[in-house]
Amino acid sequence: MALTPEQVFDRVAALKYRSQARDTRMGQILDVRRGNLADVYPDMFPPDVPKPMIANFVDIAARDIAELLAPLPSFNCSVYNSTNDKARSFADKRTLVANNYVQHSRLQTQMYTGADWYVSYGFLPFVVDPDMEAGLPRIRIDNPLGAYPEFDRFGRLISYTKRYMKTVGELVAEFPEYERAILGPYGRTEGSYSAQLELIRYEDADQIMLYIPSRENTMLSYTPNPIGEMLSRVAVRPGIDSEPRGQFDDVLWVQLARARFSSLALEAAEKSVQAPLALPNDVQEFSFGPDAVIRSSNPAGIGRVQYNVPPAVFTESQLLQSEMRLGSRYPEGRSGNIDASIITGQGVQALLGAFDTQIKTGQQILAETFQEVMKVCFRMDELIFDFDKTVNGVSAGAPYEIKYKPSRDIKKDYNIEVRYGLMSGLDPGRALIFALQALGANLVSRDFVMRELPWSMNVTSETERIEIEKLRDSLNGSINALTQAIPQMAVGGQDPTPIVEKVARVIDSRRKGMAIEDAVMQTFAPAPAPVTPEGVPPVEQTVPSAPAAAPSGASPEMQAQPDLMTLMAGISGAGSPEMSARVQRQQIV
Repeated sequence: MALTPEQVFDRVAALKYRSQARDTRMGQILDVRRGNLADVYPDMFPPDVPKPMIANFVDIAARDIAELLAPLPSFNCSVYNSTNDKARSFADKRTLVANNYVQHSRLQTQMYTGADWYVSYGFLPFVVDPDMEAGLPRIRIDNPLGAYPEFDRFGRLISYTKRYMKTVGELVAEFPEYERAILGPYGRTEGSYSAQLELIRYEDADQIMLYIPSRENTMLSYTPNPIGEMLSRVAVRPGIDSEPRGQFDDVLWVQLARARFSSLALEAAEKSVQAPLALPNDVQEFSFGPDAVIRSSNPAGIGRVQYNVPPAVFTESQLLQSEMRLGSRYPEGRSGNIDASIITGQGVQALLGAFDTQIKTGQQILAETFQEVMKVCFRMDELIFDFDKTVNGVSAGAPYEIKYKPSRDIKKDYNIEVRYGLMSGLDPGRALIFALQALGANLVSRDFVMRELPWSMNVTSETERIEIEKLRDSLNGSINALTQAIPQMAVGGQDPTPIVEKVARVIDSRRKGMAIEDAVMQTFAPAPAPVTPEGVPPVEQTVPSAPAAAPSGASPEMQAQPDLMTLMAGISGAGSPEMSARVQRQQIV
């Protein structure tokens, strides 16, 4: 049963109240990422040093992790019967449709920001909007700031609320029919159009609404849910409780301590340089500046007052740096700061092991979320945009164009495989070696390895291309082997002229741009059957399976020539063609 607007208002207010602590943490992370550490902890910085004098470790680590997590997985529709060509064609078409959703939404570009939000805030919302102009679903990644997802006890998303901040002028321009309600009881006053208002978008399986809480919950937009299920999906970073937490929530105080130590170290250096000058009692006057002369019977007593900084201060700074990396799970090897004389290659891999694990975990969670998002796209396309359409894009590096109708080419089959492949959590070198070893040991098929690669690929089409390339290579090898037999035929007394002419024709056809298989079929086509008059039966001809032997003393022209099939029939165990010719002479007594 759909909730009434009053029930929705109360529900959203309760969600915002429960999420106050989370919103505070997210706001602090945002300020630290922006470099405004003094705004988060104003009492820790002197007024003349408003910015920290250290590198923004949280921002650097978050960007690095996001760049590794951002690349998209492969989207492939599953085939229940891989030997059925019709089923494979149906799945391949849905695969191209799914990849068109991704390209139409510019999802890869969005993911560079979305992966950063996932790492920093602990969850990432995806919203599927109907693009009425293009007639396609469009995937949008929402900012987690001000987002309030609600889950049931099974972890399923049951409502999604997003809070936006807009000026009165922006809202009046977008909703002019509600201008009086947006302006409020005071109407148009000086500066009223620049005031900020909170705008709430609420969505569940029954309805989508947009309203302004501070204007007596004025409803700006209301529509029933067009597909009868949530249009949003949320990827949540794993944690110890139901509250999403970012990767850097617990290291902000360590970052503050490092910044504070940096300020104190600078202050100590400044005081050491500006320390007062100590002089013996016999000095009555002195001068400053270069080459200044101070007369004294005790010159060793002249100097600045020593300002000793305890060595433990610098040791503590290094300890804080280590704590920062430990708390954020960001290894020192990622920044290239490795002592190669102490840490071996195995040690580097051990240090990066935890980092690879968290990337793999994030990819697994995002893969499940992408799978649910694609199901929403298929369902929306079938229910809202069910008409013939033509879409184009690029798949596996090759452009494509397909025509499809959702009700005919989707048929309520929303299953799709989303995989990051064997590269997940492994560097490219180790992943390639693992894949080749598993393939060589017959643990997996070539089809599986191709689907596990970290880029989108039409596996069926690519397999056909590979097979065609192999057959073309074999055909080229056969032609080359045929030409190598010409000298042997000449030595054996056979006439190689027909073979030379046919090879020359193949070369000429290839020069004209004809494919090798078409050139061979055209050149080596069998001669047409002889035309006989009506009523006269054709002369039955037999093709000997082996070349007939000529009598002893026969001329070279009478020697039997092996046919083309005999020349090209040999194939080695590795699949390469072998060419051999044999001439027999038999004396008849």
